[in-house]
Amino acid sequence: MPTAANLLAIMPFPDIDPIAFSIGPLAIHWYGLAYVAGILLGWAYARRLAANESLWPGNASPMTRTQLDDFIVWAALGVVLGGRLGYIFFYDLPAVLRSPVRAFEIWNGGMSFHGGLTGTTIAMIVFARRNGIPIWSLFDIVATVVPFGLFFGRIANFINGELWGRLTDVPWAVVFPSGGPFARHPSQLYEAGLEGIVLLLVLATLVYGMRALKSPGFITGVFVCGYALSRIFVEFFREPDAQLGYLLGTNWLTMGMVLSSPMILLGLWAMLRARRQAALQL
Repeated sequence: MPTAANLLAIMPFPDIDPIAFSIGPLAIHWYGLAYVAGILLGWAYARRLAANESLWPGNASPMTRTQLDDFIVWAALGVVLGGRLGYIFFYDLPAVLRSPVRAFEIWNGGMSFHGGLTGTTIAMIVFARRNGIPIWSLFDIVATVVPFGLFFGRIANFINGELWGRLTDVPWAVVFPSGGPFARHPSQLYEAGLEGIVLLLVLATLVYGMRALKSPGFITGVFVCGYALSRIFVEFFREPDAQLGYLLGTNWLTMGMVLSSPMILLGLWAMLRARRQAALQL
């Protein structure tokens, strides 16, 4: 006998096993494949950008393909280590302090985008200085391809039935297996669309249509600001982490909003800085 919640959930939850396939005792999860897909597609796109010298200041690419290939390892480490440490510090620190082994239990909470961004930024700064690469241009090329990872990551969240949205009666609501017998916003798909597809298209339009890479730092600013606005918007539909809940009031301020708000100012500053620098060189 279907419940009222199931009747409201017109979009059925896909019963997809979180484990994509197994090789003996080794289980390959969709979440891990999402990271691999995001990194590989981002790498392939970045190689095309780096090879197109007409997109860059002085019609000269800021880095070689070999350097870009070497950076992939740095980027992967920055994303994984930063993302995990970020989740611990921003979302799960009290539990980890009580039981330090929890830091390695990735099934008890996973990754934080803001932590991954911090880790990747550190990796970019160190790599750029060691290889004589203009730091803002490296920021730009990475910012342009990050939406690939955001898209696949949020799709994997949806498949895993995690990070679901708040209760709702919209026609596209979903009853998630781990979310109780309630229809909820598929907020993971909202994020995949905004942070992944929309942001990727906006950045590509700026890169190819307006030659924005010729103003180092501008694309970085657009990405940072665009992600922050998208994340804050979706947070109004996403259920906050159970261990934190709402930080202020009963249903609006979340940790995602708090961490994303300063990014708007940072993104605007980066865009203004890029425009000023470009004007000085005219």
